[in-house]
Amino acid sequence: MALTEVSSNKCFGGYQKVFEHTSMQLGCKMKFGIYLPPKAEQQKCPILYWLSGLTCTEQNFVAKAGAQKFASELGIIVVAPDTSPRGCGVPGEDEAWDLGTGAGFYVDATQEPWSKHYRMYSYVTAELPALLQKSFPVLPDKQSIMGHSMGGHGALVCCLRNPGLYKSVSAFAPICNPVQCPWGQKAFQNYLGDDRDAWKMYDATCLVLSYEGPPLDILVDQGSADSFLTAGQLLPETFTSACTKKQLPVVLRMQEGYDHSYFFISSFIEDHIKHHAKYLLA
Repeated sequence: MALTEVSSNKCFGGYQKVFEHTSMQLGCKMKFGIYLPPKAEQQKCPILYWLSGLTCTEQNFVAKAGAQKFASELGIIVVAPDTSPRGCGVPGEDEAWDLGTGAGFYVDATQEPWSKHYRMYSYVTAELPALLQKSFPVLPDKQSIMGHSMGGHGALVCCLRNPGLYKSVSAFAPICNPVQCPWGQKAFQNYLGDDRDAWKMYDATCLVLSYEGPPLDILVDQGSADSFLTAGQLLPETFTSACTKKQLPVVLRMQEGYDHSYFFISSFIEDHIKHHAKYLLA
């Protein structure tokens, strides 16, 4: 799995880089952004994954979130993968913005024609971490995960399905209960078929109720002026209710007047990185 460096820019004393590699899970070339803080030149560092939302590439977070300053100060490597395989020629993958390209939903598809390439869950939780551990000064037992919207869903699911793999988890405006919202129902019907039990394996609200892993401290930020919140796509209240029922600590912060954009994310990214630092640097 050779890496090709696509770009490298000095940033807050470290380097924001983008690499490309051939993914065995996805059967195509994939790019990811990685911020290497100054500390990574001398020693291994903890790693924080960011999963992006619908239509995004690795570039949205790299260019807009403003995470590098805080990652530099705290000595944390931050990695932002793409949101789906690309250019695989899967029928229908470029027909809608919420299915296919840019909309992998962090699942391992079981249905044709998606199942050969749309395996973002295994890519994010297994293939990419293994590659990073071989290629960069990463502390393999010190990793956390966060994300936005579809990526917030992905972060919560990856954490809840793999107890102990991540030290902490947080999300911005996550799709909390995809089995109950139009985005999730469309994606899951196409990627996973009719088996509703399979859908629940990629639904954070459902997974919380069966979680038996180490204690988690979950942080969720949600803008009150988010149009997708009022449209019923995000459903944070169902997730927090499930957490309360399970006695799993969760902090849901409703941020007055903020929408679904990276203006919202950049306003609170410092809080999220410091949330993870409490556990990554312990």
